[in-house]
Amino acid sequence: MSVTVRVPAKVNVQLAVGAVRPDGFHDLANVFLAVGLYDEVTVTPADELRITCEGPDAASVPLDRTNLAARAAIALAGRRGIEPAVHIHIAKDIPVAGGMAGGSADGAGALVACDALWRTGASLPELLDICAELGSDVPFSLVGGAALGLGRGERLTPLDIGGAFHWVFAMAERGLSTPAVFREFDRLAEGRDIPEPVASPDLLDALAKGDPDALAATLSNDLQPAALSLYPELAATLAAGHAAGALATLVSGSGPTTAFLTRDPESATKVAEALLTSGTCRTVRVASGPAPGALVV
Repeated sequence: MSVTVRVPAKVNVQLAVGAVRPDGFHDLANVFLAVGLYDEVTVTPADELRITCEGPDAASVPLDRTNLAARAAIALAGRRGIEPAVHIHIAKDIPVAGGMAGGSADGAGALVACDALWRTGASLPELLDICAELGSDVPFSLVGGAALGLGRGERLTPLDIGGAFHWVFAMAERGLSTPAVFREFDRLAEGRDIPEPVASPDLLDALAKGDPDALAATLSNDLQPAALSLYPELAATLAAGHAAGALATLVSGSGPTTAFLTRDPESATKVAEALLTSGTCRTVRVASGPAPGALVV
């Protein structure tokens, strides 16, 4: 018997970052939107915990117990007093180290899959509690849709969405480390007063109305200057998408994937083609959101 769970990527339509906390984390106002790029995580009973991976950039995925999927299985098994004796296979389609929560998605997917395989009967609050222990983005990967994440991003409030939003994502030639981007944020912010992070009311209203023009006017990412500082070539990708007619451009999360909001699927295709021929990125993907969270398939 095996269980397969499909889990989505995310884009941060707003990422407001507060000052560094005593524990080294930052308070965030993180507006997540799940988009239709998916990893599939399959768990099968085995003699011991084992991880395999296939798909784009699979060679960059750790196959030991540092992998969030492995950590999810270990965490759930530990709470139930059982051994995490499963083979976890990850079919990757979410970019690796791309600011789209691919690793977090795999953690959420493995957690839901192991819960189903072992029939642990874990409640949603318990699953979300484990997710929060695993990482700031993992709870949202579990629930999908759209949500405001506070604290480190793990305290979620679901958001209303009035329609589909259409995106193009450009994958960079190399990855960026999320901790390194936050360190650069701290360096660039040194000596400045950093306001408490809050969600933009205009952005939340644009999401609720399903209005891409209004959303384009309110997209923001406080980590973008840090990502561009560490990876200046991303500016050329953003400029190419803007020139191709994207309504708005931004770095996705900690990067280096860049995101381009478009008015409709036809516009997304046009922007994607222009980005591909611009020579400023490795590849592009088109997706829309919101998308559902982790689902057994």
